[in-house]
Amino acid sequence: MPFNPAEIRKQFPILHQQVHGKPLVYLDSAATSQKPQCVLDAVAHYYAHDNANVHRGIHTLAARATDAYEGARENVKKFLNAPDHRGCLFVRGATEGINLVASSWGKANLRPGDRVLISHSEHHSNIVPWQMICEAQGAILDVLPITQTGEWDMAQLPALLAKKPKMVAAAWVSNSLGTINPIHELVKQAKACGATTLVDACQAAPHGPLDVQALGCDFLVFSGHKTYAPTGIGVLWSKVDLLNAMPPYQGGGDMIEQVKFSGTTYLNAPQRFEAGTPHISGAIGLGVALEWMMKLDWNAVRAHEAQLLALATTRLQTIEGLKIIGTAKDKVPVVSFVIEGVSPLDLAEPLDRAGIAIRTGHHCAQPVMDFFGVPATLRASFALYNTVEEVEGLVKAVEMGLRFFR
Repeated sequence: MPFNPAEIRKQFPILHQQVHGKPLVYLDSAATSQKPQCVLDAVAHYYAHDNANVHRGIHTLAARATDAYEGARENVKKFLNAPDHRGCLFVRGATEGINLVASSWGKANLRPGDRVLISHSEHHSNIVPWQMICEAQGAILDVLPITQTGEWDMAQLPALLAKKPKMVAAAWVSNSLGTINPIHELVKQAKACGATTLVDACQAAPHGPLDVQALGCDFLVFSGHKTYAPTGIGVLWSKVDLLNAMPPYQGGGDMIEQVKFSGTTYLNAPQRFEAGTPHISGAIGLGVALEWMMKLDWNAVRAHEAQLLALATTRLQTIEGLKIIGTAKDKVPVVSFVIEGVSPLDLAEPLDRAGIAIRTGHHCAQPVMDFFGVPATLRASFALYNTVEEVEGLVKAVEMGLRFFR
């Protein structure tokens, strides 16, 4: 059966509204996705019926909250095809997950002169934490270049790996360009050189379940709010033995084995890295969102998303002076573009008046903008709830908006 976005859209109440008197066209899912009704219901149910702290109570509400929270962890395990639920940590998002690894693993393993390798197309959250820990530990940060199409320059990889990096950290999908990077090959080559590997899957996870065992990485992060789940919740996955060998990232309740003034001992993963009261409702919402995603026919969804990407790419290129930034062969449905003589920020206003929600700016990827010689782009990012008609609406709105500047 063909994928039917109209049926999917019925599950997203936020999409059925008007902005400035026009039907909302939401094309900003790479920044944050919208949430289906089942996720909204799960969060509301927790607060209305089960609100209690987890792990530290034996009363009925605490038991129900704990079951729901740990049930969400099991859904994360299934979504990632992880071998052990204990390797699935709840964090505030991918940013915290990367900072946790950089701080905890980095302090324990990086020494002066050691090297960390990232790519030129990373989000700031996979650049700055590594800069910070390299500065603190005296390590060196290397960068894998990109090409004019927005793809990794894989010809440069062997020379960079020959420097024997301790850590190789890279995004599966570029948030600013939509490029699907050859992450399996990067992980394979990095592991062959003895490197520990981290994969930022923020822009990959919204497009279907992942398989950490097939990928073979040591760490993987993604954010719930990009994956049809609440904000302020995300996942750091790693191998249990690796996590248990790392020092805690934060100290507090629920992560300790025993506290004495003479010294404290710590629990193993996952509690070891989940200090304090967690974002319980967020984890529950994430678990429901992942369960909802796992029920979808992802071959059909990806075919629909590919259709939207192809149509948007073709139609936008008919606009005079418009240039697409990031023309890789393999992309998720993200189109970043600039228009000669028109600031992306200036064009965003008439688009908003037309009901078009689109992202403008450097997308937390300033090195990418610098590489292409632009300060910012307009970025249209599509999801499974978008339609062909909305693509046409975007093109029409851009054409009409340009009349103010020409």
